Amino acid sequence: MKQVRLIKKAQKGNVPAFEKLMLMYQERLYKTAFLYTRNKEDSLDAVQETVFKAFKHLSGLKEPAYFSSWLTRILIHTIFAMKKKQQDVVPFEQQHESVERHDFLEDKLDLKNALEVLDEQYQVVIQLFYFQDYSISMMSEQMGVPEGTVKTHLYRARKLLKQTLEKEESVDGTTRNEKAL
Repeated sequence: MKQVRLIKKAQKGNVPAFEKLMLMYQERLYKTAFLYTRNKEDSLDAVQETVFKAFKHLSGLKEPAYFSSWLTRILIHTIFAMKKKQQDVVPFEQQHESVERHDFLEDKLDLKNALEVLDEQYQVVIQLFYFQDYSISMMSEQMGVPEGTVKTHLYRARKLLKQTLEKEESVDGTTRNEKAL
């Protein structure tokens, strides 16, 4: 209830109300941004840009109850726009402590590469479901689509990830276990 009042005040141009809202959401925005960028500086840039866009377009928010979803959508779109500009691959630290560690990093890199191949909508459902522990209903609200659509996106994303990972492994010609021998 208090949050809805703050949103309505902020929509009318009350800057302190908007600042309070952003303080309430800053940690969540940063964590979400970091899941996508895996980089502190890029995450902070994305959050800053999101706050600017939210302030600029807050008057266009029709339903204050959906502020959280609206704000997260702005953040995700901002991150994808930044990634498009950068055309950058986020490097993973290469540590060669052991074969197991190396295999783990290789699997992690394969998964990251497979995720990047997916369409934006599929990347979003995978990120929200597996990395942020969102339920189907929470994802539906967040994305502004029916639960059935979320389930379909999640099913297709898993299927495409599996196909991509299997294709990479078959191109390799060997499995991880064969490499270890």
